[in-house]
This record gives sequence, C-alpha cells and structure tokens, in this order.
Amino acid sequence: MRRILFPLLALLFADAAAQQADSIQSGNTPLQPTIPLDEVILEAKVIFGSKFQARNRTGSSYYISPEEIRKFNYTDVNRTLRTVPGVNVYEEDGFGLRPNISLRGTSPERSAKITLMEDGVLIAPAPYSAPAAYYFPTIARMQAVEILKGSSQVQFGPYTTGGAINMISTEVPDQFGARLRTSYGSFQSGQLHALLGDSKKHFGYSVEYLNYNSNGFKNLDGGGDTGFDKNDLVAKFQVRINPEARLQQRLEFKFQYSDEVSDETYLGLTQEDFDASPFRRYVASAADRMDTEHSQFMLSHILDLGRSLRITTTGYRNQFERNWYKLNDVTLGGEREGIAGILENPQQFQPYYEVITGVADSPEDALGVKANNRAYLSTGVQTKLDYHWNGENTFHDLEAGLRYHFDEEDRFQWVDGYAIQSGTLVQTTEATRGTDANRISDARAFAAYAMYKFKTGDLTLTPGLRYENITLSRVNYGSSDPGRTGSDLSERENQVDVWIPGMGFNYNLGDVSVFGGVHKGFSPPGNQDGQDPEESINYELGTRFSLGGLSGEVVGFFNDYSNLLGSDLAATGGTGTLDQFNAGEVDVAGLELLLNYNFLPGNQNYQLPVTFGYTLTDSEFRNAFGSEDGLWGEVAEGDEMPYISRHQFHTSLGLEHSRFELHFNARYNGAFRTQAGQGSIPEDERVASNFILDFTGKYHITPNVSLQANVVNLLDETYAVARVPAGLRPGHPFGIYGGITLQY
Repeated sequence: MRRILFPLLALLFADAAAQQADSIQSGNTPLQPTIPLDEVILEAKVIFGSKFQARNRTGSSYYISPEEIRKFNYTDVNRTLRTVPGVNVYEEDGFGLRPNISLRGTSPERSAKITLMEDGVLIAPAPYSAPAAYYFPTIARMQAVEILKGSSQVQFGPYTTGGAINMISTEVPDQFGARLRTSYGSFQSGQLHALLGDSKKHFGYSVEYLNYNSNGFKNLDGGGDTGFDKNDLVAKFQVRINPEARLQQRLEFKFQYSDEVSDETYLGLTQEDFDASPFRRYVASAADRMDTEHSQFMLSHILDLGRSLRITTTGYRNQFERNWYKLNDVTLGGEREGIAGILENPQQFQPYYEVITGVADSPEDALGVKANNRAYLSTGVQTKLDYHWNGENTFHDLEAGLRYHFDEEDRFQWVDGYAIQSGTLVQTTEATRGTDANRISDARAFAAYAMYKFKTGDLTLTPGLRYENITLSRVNYGSSDPGRTGSDLSERENQVDVWIPGMGFNYNLGDVSVFGGVHKGFSPPGNQDGQDPEESINYELGTRFSLGGLSGEVVGFFNDYSNLLGSDLAATGGTGTLDQFNAGEVDVAGLELLLNYNFLPGNQNYQLPVTFGYTLTDSEFRNAFGSEDGLWGEVAEGDEMPYISRHQFHTSLGLEHSRFELHFNARYNGAFRTQAGQGSIPEDERVASNFILDFTGKYHITPNVSLQANVVNLLDETYAVARVPAGLRPGHPFGIYGGITLQY
C-alpha cells in the first residue's frame, strides 16, 4: 500500500515549485565567513553549528553539513560517519539500523562509550544506566551531524574519552517550504520522506515524516523476509514572545515518534557457510524479530538578554520500548550451548549445528528463543548560560551548564521453546513472561560544567571543568517472581563523584593554525558496589591549513587509560548481563588526516572537488586479564584491542554543475581482530579488509524537480563486517536505487 502511495503523494506536490528548499534543510540563514567568530552565541542544541565554527575550535571537530548529507542521501549512518577521520565503525545488519561506533579507539560495541545526542539532548535509551544504543536516530531525517573529538569537550558528557556526536534534526524554516523525496530499488527497498514548514512573526512550525523499508538482502532457509519497516515522525513548533521587546524570548516544542519492525537476528554463519553462501540465513532464525517504539518530547525556553547573554533551558523525556525476539541457545541431551559457541566450533557441536541449519530434527523446546524485552526511560532538565564580552584587545566567553537527569532500563524477559520439525521451526512452549531477566536498573545524575574562552591576538585558550555526581542502582526481582512481589529481591547500588578538567588552545598563523590540548576521559561505571569508572588522560596536537587551494587538517592523539571498562553484552558474544569489568591500563594512539581540493577552482560552470581522509589507530593493553566476554577473550600484555581497524581511509570525488551532480564515494576498512591479540591475526579471529565504492548521480530537471540514482557497493564486493553477535555477517551487496525530489 505504501508503495502505491509514493506516486500519488508525488502528484500532490508536483506543482509546488521550490526555491526555498535550502531554508528547510539549513534551518536558518547560513553563517557567512565574514561574521566574526567572537560575536557568535551558539544555540544550545548544537555543538558548533557550522563548518566555520568547527574550524575555529580548540579541539578536533567535524561538521557534516546539509550539503554533504544531500550528496548521497544515505539512510545508513555507518556510511555517513565513515567520511570523518577518527571514527571507527563496525556494521551488523547492512542497513545501519544498530551501529557500533568508536571515536579514537573507544570500545565500539553498541556505541556505548561515546556521548550521543540529538539536538543537544542525550539520545541513548538510558545514557547512564544502559547506554548500549539499540535505538539510534534515523540519519536520513537529519539536517546536519556534528562530531567532536579530543580536548575542550567538557561541555558534553558523561562520556568524555573519545568524543561526542550530535545529530541536528530539521529546523523550523524561516519561510514557507515543502519537500518530498521518494525512492525505490533493490531488495524491494522504498523510502518516502516528506516535510513541510513555515514561520511568521510570532509562530513557526515544521512537520516531517519518513518511512524506510526493505525486504532485506539475506536469504532465509525455507523463505521469508529478512528486512524491516521503519517510520519516523517529527513535529516542531516555535513561539516568539513579543519580538519587539528588549528581552527576546521564545519557546520551542519538539515531538518525535518512531517505530520499527525488522526481521533481524543475532544468528550469523560459520566460516564455511559464509564462504559458500554469504547471504544465507539459517532456518532456526525464522522467528527472530525486532519490534520497537520510541518517543521524544522536548520543551525549550530561550532568553536573550542583549547580544551578549543567552540562557537556554530544556526539559526532555525519551521513552523507548523494544522486544528483540531471537534465537539464544540450543539444548540437546540436557546440555545447553549458546549460538555463538556453536557457530565458532561447528565440528565440536555438530548435532547443535545440524539443528540450527534444519538438517536434523530436534526434541521439543530444544531451541530457546528469548524475548529480550526491555523498556527505557530517559528524562531530565538542563540549562545553559553563554555570556561573552570584549576587553582591551581581548575577547572573553563564559559558558556554563547544569543538568539533572534520570534514566532506567526495565528488563522483563522470557524464553519460549521451539523445535525443528521436518526442516521447519515450530513453537512448542510459550513461557511465562518475566521468568528470565526480571530487573530494573536506574541512574540519577547531576552534571555541571563551565568553559571559559580567552582570546588575545591569534591565541585562543579554553580551560574547562565538568562535574558528574551519579548514583546507579539495580533492583533484581529474580526469575521466580514474575509478579514482582519482592519475595526474592536483591538490590545493589554504586555511587561516583568525578571532576573532569580539560584545556585546549588554538594559535592562528594565517593560512595555518596549530591546536591541541589535554583533558580527562571518563565513562560511568556499572551499578556494582565499589566498581571504579573508566578513566584516562587524553592528548591531541594538530594543525589546520589552507594552502594554494588545498585545505585540511592533521591531528595526532594519545589516550592513556588508567582503567578501561568492558561490558558483557549479548551483542558482542557475551551473556548479556551488561555487567562491566575492569580491563586495566590501555594506550591508544593515532593519526588523523583530512585533505580537500577542488581541481577546477574559479570555474563558473563546473566544480571537481575531491576529499581524502585517513585514520591510523594503534592500541595496546598494558596488563593481562581474563574475562568471559566474547569481545575481549583472554588478554595478554601488549595485545591490541579487538574490533578496531588499524588503517582506514575514505575518498570522494564529485563533478558538480548547476543541472547535474556525479559523486563517487570510496572507503577502505582495514582488517581487524575479533579477539584481543598481537602479531598476525588468526583466520578464525579475523575480519578481512574491504574496499567499497558507492555512486550517486543527480539531475535537476527544474529548480523544483530532481532525479537521483544511488548505487551502493558499485563493485559488488562480498565482505564480512563482523563475527558478533554470533557468527559471520555480510555487508550490503550491490544495490541500485532511483528516486525523485520535489521541493517548494
């Protein structure tokens, strides 16, 4: 039905010709380079708000602009972020539904060790108590993305080691505008993205809807979809209170709702099966399904006291419910084995493997399909004050913020019994809900920060200090008390107080600037009494330059962990308890390179821009330890961290004209190990390197109507992206998608 609606909706917008599209995509009038940096007070919802601001920070940063996002119109956040040096990503499903993101060597699993925000508000399901990002905002509806790495990031927490990512949703436009984009292509994948907005003297609004769906590129034994269907709705309203008054005030309200149904699984493939048929899915995963709902409410009050002082206060409430119903284990002869162990050693567990693949029938209830049912709440209020003033030949800016935050994760799970009968998965027992994991974890956190920017001549200094006071608790009702009467109750609590200092500098030498700094890295501990937080001291030194048409930056960084924490996640092959463990001392060092050049400078008709980015990441454990977590394994001194590529690069080449655009986007991801180790990587612990080329072509029929074609994995490379949660997983194969954009 939805695919029938695409052309009908297109006709409704067909005579809405668009010259105001940029106002919807950029929100406000773009910041011009001639505006002095010293006079800018940034909105609280952004980190730096533009490429101009990003280039003048004292720490390493990157701004993915609306223009860059529009080039490829990616719906996969992995493909978007790979353009940024210092970002490591390993994929899982091929569509970017649940990314695993690392900044400068932080642990990548479920992006749990970086600060994730949407419009300046923490967006992970439970950022303190359960930060693993099973919910991630849809990148296709974002106006811009900001990535902050390195020093001077004490404004954003609680995760301060690698950096912060802030996704900026579509702003209320300055004037009326509408846009509709539809596309359809390989694997019966469709997309519909529509938005509408306007502003008057006292009131402005925007409404946006996105649907993204696919039948999937994997082939389930016995037939069936392996894709997803995802909806996203965002509405924003803005009220300006007495625009002529000396004190300018406005209220902004945002509502967001999304849902997803995806036929996705933790079950991958053995090495032999991946080599023979990489897009196969075993019949034992036929019932696997992720079902989610997410909602966000935000209300902000912005008070401008003249041109030099702004106070922004925001209240927010995020709710996320998910049930990932998926194969967890197989029990034969009274012996239970997890799916990760079976696929790692199919010869050792041959009878189990034959059941999973449907070759052999099984007894009733042999297959445990777990309803990994969880509900999350994340709510709080935050306020930010920004005040700047000029002295004699100096500029001063003071930014201070407070946040009170509460979040919780409620696990209420059960395991149903299934069997393989004549090659088909059949349910044999429906379990009582709450008879598996049955507990609530929560966190209460008060955070405060102050950052002072002092500029004299060409030198800028930014000392800053952050404070976090966190109480983490867990109430476990136990599997024998699904009614939660408290008959088998256990509780635990952990508290932490921490001061997080940082200092950055930038010295401008004209066409070249030098920047750097040092700051403390921090990640909250778990709720086990007495567990220490993750801590590190992080250093960076870099230069930005613009020389003869060539611009870019080179940055070196070094993160000195005194206590690295790992987490027991099912997504990384662990047991799924979420308990953290001490991994001790680790050194992570690296180099980031970014170059930009236009081969046709001054040409009025054509532009030929090229971008090249490279990241070197070198990690080393400084002590030995053992853990049961599948991502770490047994660790010896000198081992490298798993799931971090040592080498990766990205390059893009475009040909741009007023009537058409052609863009090639290539990325190389070096081989990485799936268990901590050193030296050559064993084949059964190795994810091989890959080189992927994407292409986008656009043709602007009129200023209002554009056609677009996207080719993903143009060279049709078959490659593995991970060996977790259980077995090898393929990346997106060759896919071609075509669409039309109408705008007014």
